[in-house]
Amino acid sequence: MNGSPATTRLYHGKHVILFAALLVACFCLSAGAEWKPADGPLMTKWARDVSPDNVHAEYPRPQMVRESWLNLNGLWDYAIRSKDDGQPKEFDGRILVPFPVESALSGVMKPVGPDNRLWYRRNFDVPVAWGEGIRILLNFGAVDWDTTVWVNGMKVGNHRGGYNPFTFDITHALRPAGPQEIVVSVWDPTDAGTQPRGKQVRRPRGIWYTAVTGIWQTVWLEPVNRRAIEGLKLTPDLDDSKLIVEIGTKLTRSDNVTVEVSADGEVVAQARGLNRIEVPIPDPRLWSPDDPFLYDVKITLGHFNLPVVHDEVQSYFGMRKISLEKDEEGINRLFLNGEPLFQYGFLDQGWWPDGLYAAPTDEALRYDVEVTRQLGFNMARKHVKVEPARWYYWCDKLGLLVWQDMPSGDRYIGPNDPDFQRTKESADQFELEWSRVIEAFYNHPSIVMWVPFNEGWGQYDTARIAEWTKKLDPTRLVNSASGWTDRGVGDVHDIHSYPGPSAPPVEEARAIVLGEFGGLGLPVRGHTWQDERNWGYRSYETREALTDAYLVLIGNLRPLIAGGLAAAVYTQTTDVEIEVNGLLTYDRAMIKMDAAKVRAANEKLYLPPPIIRTVVPTSQDDGQVWRYTTAEPADGWQADEFDDTGWQIGKGGFGTENTPGAVVRTKWDSSDIWLRRSFDLGGSVPPELHLSIHHDEDAKVYINGTLVADVKGYTTGYIQIPLGEKARAALRPNLNRLAVYCHQTGGGQYIDVGLVSITERTP
Repeated sequence: MNGSPATTRLYHGKHVILFAALLVACFCLSAGAEWKPADGPLMTKWARDVSPDNVHAEYPRPQMVRESWLNLNGLWDYAIRSKDDGQPKEFDGRILVPFPVESALSGVMKPVGPDNRLWYRRNFDVPVAWGEGIRILLNFGAVDWDTTVWVNGMKVGNHRGGYNPFTFDITHALRPAGPQEIVVSVWDPTDAGTQPRGKQVRRPRGIWYTAVTGIWQTVWLEPVNRRAIEGLKLTPDLDDSKLIVEIGTKLTRSDNVTVEVSADGEVVAQARGLNRIEVPIPDPRLWSPDDPFLYDVKITLGHFNLPVVHDEVQSYFGMRKISLEKDEEGINRLFLNGEPLFQYGFLDQGWWPDGLYAAPTDEALRYDVEVTRQLGFNMARKHVKVEPARWYYWCDKLGLLVWQDMPSGDRYIGPNDPDFQRTKESADQFELEWSRVIEAFYNHPSIVMWVPFNEGWGQYDTARIAEWTKKLDPTRLVNSASGWTDRGVGDVHDIHSYPGPSAPPVEEARAIVLGEFGGLGLPVRGHTWQDERNWGYRSYETREALTDAYLVLIGNLRPLIAGGLAAAVYTQTTDVEIEVNGLLTYDRAMIKMDAAKVRAANEKLYLPPPIIRTVVPTSQDDGQVWRYTTAEPADGWQADEFDDTGWQIGKGGFGTENTPGAVVRTKWDSSDIWLRRSFDLGGSVPPELHLSIHHDEDAKVYINGTLVADVKGYTTGYIQIPLGEKARAALRPNLNRLAVYCHQTGGGQYIDVGLVSITERTP
């Protein structure tokens, strides 16, 4: 680093020298006394590690690392002014970048709103060690939402989009010497606009969270030569055992690009070329959650016959392939490296009580990934938010698969509504931001699925968007619409079921997945955003009860895998503000369930799918004949010998149209229904019997007069409930009687019941 002051950080097994100018360090230390966190409702343990001279000091772009850089995180001046006012002459105070102005860690914790504009200002010096005749790039990890930047009074650029990195070349605006000034203005309409924004709103409530405005990822400078690597695209080709390297810079015949691949510090491959270079990888070691092995790669831009180096960057990649293929039984599964792998993960919101969109430290980012893996999950669905590149780095390094949502915005449509028509401005902005996100995070091996739409929010032109997404990145799968607005396109059919679990019917061309389920809630006093009126899909009062309920869900999930379910996403990683559905508290101070029991249950999901055999069919595919009544029958109606000849005869299932997941063949719209049906086991009682049931709402199930199941609430599809010794004792080898009572209070309603045998495969 030419003798310049430096700090050392570990980057993927190698030490990378990160430039930290002495002037900047002194500025931060002297300014530190002016900053302290605002009095937020809840803080994490990492907040104590945050200070103006030590705030996200890691190199922010691990997929394209340059040695020399200057971190501009720290204290900036800030002002909040009317949207139409010009640049302020006086500022309101100091803000700690890169924390959103609404967050406690910013030191400000004030709202901005669509009628105002947020201004930033700071000075810096260009390090003398960088020399002359170079270009200076000003990089922003992410700023929400409409950003304009001036350097020394000269406008250097504007960017719209809250989730992707962007860069301005500020060389032309720099003074020959002395302090340089940066001024940044940000306008964010939040939920008053149509732009992609995720779950932030002006009036937080329920599943909607505090607004986020302004800089929320690292800001930094880097020097580059006139000829430099403008972009880098790394594509592992497992079928042909090679890495394809594409350089974004326009190159000429006088240029030469050298690619050097290393494994555990040893060079294993080299190749040279221009914009597209194929590098054979001998005996490739594959990347997977069980073995997240990463190759290092160095890319050098030089002259084809002179010892000149224009630019050099470090990166890494994982040799892995994600695909949709059929298993041995002809069912579509999600394959990793040529083998079916059930993907099971958290719905991960990525919110922090002290930093909102911004994690307090890099260690905090790592913790979320680490604890997800420790609990036995192999995937996270990053929900309507895009993280800093460092989060994906930890997913790459620790072996966590990622489904990446596009942040939602604009209008909603209901489950039965057609796609709506976005305005041209709204559609153009959505597609611009989505393409930039895919381009920015393309190199991360952890990302295996792109998800453009969630639950009908902003959903338009679904078939075209799904096809376009696939063209942007043909190496990954596309989940065109997670939730209830499926259009029959993309690689998967994704449903949501709370608490669930349930699964859609098996399809010929797509895999079936459960994009959200669970949502089991437990507020933990002292670890909540507010003391009272917390919210969960279903609430429990103790850690033990919460764990037991989770284990029941996972027990019900396992049979669905046998039926074809290829992936599932549990809601959610942590509590968020008043939402207490997390497996962890919002401050990450407590795992709310028994971690050992959760991990043991989760790990069973990755075993080969069990064998499921129908014993008494439900009416999901073919209507089964039942006797039924909606008038309360005499006592003993569930007994085998009860005379039901006066009851009506109808085909299941029973309920009302538009009940989620229901196949209604006989209308039932009163509060109660009683059902009876006989079945013959053919001489023997099968092993591992489960009740297959879809109920909305409370139901009791009897076999030969014995109560074998008493279920509460509702499901949005069929679940399998293990039947214990009491049920087996009630069964006879031949003729048996099934009796069901269902009660409902409001909304949709449905009941259908059958029996299945579920056995694990022998090794």
